[in-house]
Amino acid sequence: MFSGIVEGTAQVKNIRQDGDNIHLTLTSPFKEALTIDQSVAHNGVCLTVVALEGNNYTVTAIRETLDRSNLGLLHEGDLVNVERSMLLDSRLDGHIVQGHVDCTARCVDRREANGSHYFRFEYSVPKEMARKGYTTVEKGSVCVNGVSLTVCNSTDTSFEVAIIPYTLEHTNFCRIEKGSVVNLEFDIIGKYLAKLKNFD
Repeated sequence: MFSGIVEGTAQVKNIRQDGDNIHLTLTSPFKEALTIDQSVAHNGVCLTVVALEGNNYTVTAIRETLDRSNLGLLHEGDLVNVERSMLLDSRLDGHIVQGHVDCTARCVDRREANGSHYFRFEYSVPKEMARKGYTTVEKGSVCVNGVSLTVCNSTDTSFEVAIIPYTLEHTNFCRIEKGSVVNLEFDIIGKYLAKLKNFD
């Protein structure tokens, strides 16, 4: 379980194909605190640490993860947003994030407005899934590349988020441009409410 409060960015050092899976080796701002079998969110995807060596650590992404996320598009040198799992005695500064990416979205616009940056993303989900809560809600929460954000200007297939300078500087939003592909996790509370509403 995560909060969507990104702790920093990890740089991809190596990508190794292994059948349908890939092994990602990265550096991290909290590498010294990592242990084998620890869960870490990478662009919002929960992955398990499988190896530690020097200043690097390795995680494995399976085909299902690669099909649903942007991890398969990574190249050496790319920045990945990382967050360790929540502690039960910590504040929930973001929102409840499971680390289970629902789909990807594409950035269709980026603009600056008086110091903040607005990003618009478009995504596509079947109507049946949207009825199950796989959608955004005005002023609700959404997780974009692992970052907990507030939705604005929401439509059935798109939404905007406003990024403050601190977030822009300390996450990989600094590299997101028009055409970039990001990971989305819709709000789990919205999914539960949609399930209850449709329960027979």
